[in-house]
Amino acid sequence: MPSGTPHAVRDSACRRRAWIDHCRQGEGSGGGRLKLDLVEGRFLRRYKRFLADVELPSGEVVTAHCPNTGSMKTLLREGARAWLRHDSNPKRKLPSTLTLLGVRGRGRALVDTALPNSIVAEAIAAGRVPELAEYRHHRREVKVGERSRLDLALGDGEDLDEESAACFVEIKNVTMLSASHSRRGDFPDAVTARGRKHLEELARLVSMGRRAVQFFLLGRTDCHEVSVDGGIDPDYRRSLIEAADAGVQLLAYRLEVGRGTLRLGKRCPVLLD
Repeated sequence: MPSGTPHAVRDSACRRRAWIDHCRQGEGSGGGRLKLDLVEGRFLRRYKRFLADVELPSGEVVTAHCPNTGSMKTLLREGARAWLRHDSNPKRKLPSTLTLLGVRGRGRALVDTALPNSIVAEAIAAGRVPELAEYRHHRREVKVGERSRLDLALGDGEDLDEESAACFVEIKNVTMLSASHSRRGDFPDAVTARGRKHLEELARLVSMGRRAVQFFLLGRTDCHEVSVDGGIDPDYRRSLIEAADAGVQLLAYRLEVGRGTLRLGKRCPVLLD
């Protein structure tokens, strides 16, 4: 750096290099556990939908990518603890991603929507979901119908598709605290036409003799059960009830957050009352 560079700018650049070196992505998996290198900071704000400012312990403010397209209702509290992960892809404009936000007590909420599918898929592969342990292989992002994709296809063959898979799984991450029940997480936090389309596809597959599962990852560690907020999207609630009546299985599991790890925890109830 040129000798004429102001000390404040030079110090800020040094802190940023240290930050990037410290949180180089160390993602891996094993035993149904997703490993991440996370750096803690303090959440300041979310804006322009996909941006979030987080203050690091050094005092530097980092602008991170916020991949969550929902409203993030009940999560965006200024001053809350926040955790970022780093992506070394040189094509990314923002190397850090907002991954976790602190909630009540010492709870965590998973807000990085790139991770729930991996957490659930790793858990199924590791045999941590007894309800889905009978299948030897799984495939991600499988095309079904004319214009839809579902998160997982399960079966005994390796090249699974709509014709050969025995079971299809769609995964939703639940992070909104219920307005009426302190131990409950509600889905969705915004109107989701895409979510309704997924339910229609799952019901269609059941009508063809396949097994279909709507899987809810309860991504708030301060909650213990899942429900559907009909006030936000009554059509989704109605579609979910119709899908369940048609034979779509509803499963929900809690998220466990360890030191640098995320994994599937225990099963929890899905309530439709």
